[in-house]
Amino acid sequence: FSAEQEAQALRKAMKGLGTDEDAIIETLTKLNVSQRQQVLITYKSTIGRDLIDDLKSELSGNFERVIIGLMTPTTMYDVHELRRALKGAGTDEGCLIEILASRTNAEIRHINENYKLRYGSTLEEDIVSDTSSLFRRVLVSLATGNRDEGTFVDEALAQQDAQCLYEAGEKKWGTDEVQFLSILCTRNRCHLLRVFDVYRVIANKDITDSIKSEMSGDLEDALLAVVKCMRNKPAYFAERLYKSMKGLGTDDSTLIRVMVSRAEIDMLYIRREFLATYGKSLHSFIKGDCSGDYRKVLLRLCGG
Repeated sequence: FSAEQEAQALRKAMKGLGTDEDAIIETLTKLNVSQRQQVLITYKSTIGRDLIDDLKSELSGNFERVIIGLMTPTTMYDVHELRRALKGAGTDEGCLIEILASRTNAEIRHINENYKLRYGSTLEEDIVSDTSSLFRRVLVSLATGNRDEGTFVDEALAQQDAQCLYEAGEKKWGTDEVQFLSILCTRNRCHLLRVFDVYRVIANKDITDSIKSEMSGDLEDALLAVVKCMRNKPAYFAERLYKSMKGLGTDDSTLIRVMVSRAEIDMLYIRREFLATYGKSLHSFIKGDCSGDYRKVLLRLCGG
């Protein structure tokens, strides 16, 4: 890897008349996040221009969004997406849920630090001013990045938690959503998986079915996302991708965000889950749903 070579290749792709999009895709998709950051710095020091500005002036639309996403450090990408979800036209609840339910404590702490530095307000303040009721409380809880990340399963507590969830939902009129929040948003993953098993025995149905029947709207979506991420994170992202492309029209924001943010983390597993769940490859889905350079770059991120 030579940052200088890649910087020169990018400059060449954008200089003069027309832009060589294939060269840009080729160069950026073969590098990892930290290499792309090195190219960014080298581009400025050897060419005296800002790579992001050059890319923005040469590219457009969804293709530009993917490329700029790839050039953004991982944490900052999440920060930008959360800000867009909160401060754009209308609130993008799906984006808030997806990021806050799926990131680790360390990732969320980095997001919080950078969000405050970048925008002057804290992520929590913006969540509070832009969302409401119990949905707001779930997001605030997740945004603290304070989940137990141990692996210890307290069997007695697991029995108690499962009973608690059952009594807060299936067993009574109305639902005590706060019980769901406090258990689902704070316990460690191994413990929760045990709680879900016990719950199935007590309630005679899966926790996800109970959440669907007891809750609605954004709150339901948020708690389902937490359960799905605990059980199988790649399957959760596979579902996000599937829903972004199935039916008429494409939810490009979600498609781009998942492809860019998971490309180097668990894309292989996401592809496997996608194929297993939907009977078609992620590759073929993208191919059928997108076009042009946008399709090319997504297929490169998908691989296979």
